[in-house]
Parts: sequence; structure tokens; C-alpha cells
Amino acid sequence: MSISDLFDSGFKNRNKGHFSSIVRVAMENGHLSEEERHFLDKLAMQLEISSEEYAEILANPTKYPINPPYLHTQRLERLYDLSRMVYADHVLGPKQKEILTRFALALGFTPGNVHYIVDKALSLLVLGVDLDTFLFEMTHMNK
Repeated sequence: MSISDLFDSGFKNRNKGHFSSIVRVAMENGHLSEEERHFLDKLAMQLEISSEEYAEILANPTKYPINPPYLHTQRLERLYDLSRMVYADHVLGPKQKEILTRFALALGFTPGNVHYIVDKALSLLVLGVDLDTFLFEMTHMNK
């Protein structure tokens, strides 16, 4: 096995773990709404999750370990990706803030500031900021 195979396999497993943890959050109420299913479809494509892997994860979302981001910057990067998907085409409509809040909590943001973080993230996306600007604004929002 070459180094690139190891990297690809590690990257793929991390994506599966990330997708699996989002599926767990989405299914915490016992079912997936049509909006959540549409969101997961888009996320699976972005994370290069095959249709077989998608079905397997939906059937057993606990099969892959959760890979919670350790660093605050990594949490913000994942929040940026999730926020962009939630905001794009208003896929989730009126539920977008609620679902993004659930994802932010799953990423490790605290209940005490999660609403502020989600509002700030969505407001930055309305402005069309890139990842670097998002990270800067999110890390300097209280300064």
C-alpha cells in the first residue's frame, strides 16, 4: 500500500465519520425530514460518500467513529462548510437555523453561545465571505 493510498483511506474514513456524526444529529428525533434528507444528499456528494456507503451509514450511523474536531479552527472550518450547505439555495428554508444550531452543538460549540455563533456564521455567508474571512471574523467576533 502506498502513502497516497493511506492518505486517501484516512481522508475517506474521516469523511465517513464526519458524515455519520451529522446523520446522528439529523436522526436524533427518530426520523429524517425531507429537508434533512435533501441536505444529507448534498453533503454526501461533497464528502464523496458513495450511495452504498450512504445507505450503510443511514442504516447504522454509529458504525463509524465520531471524529470531533479538536482545534477551534477545525470546528470553525466544519461550521463554515455546514453553514454554506445549509444556506445554499435555502435548502432547509425556515428550519435552516434550527438544524445548523444542532450541528454546531454537535461540533462542540456551547449552548451558551451557539445561537450567537450560528447567527454570525449565517450573516457572514449572506455577505459571501470566503473561508479565510469567515475564520478571521469568527475568531475576532468579541474583540
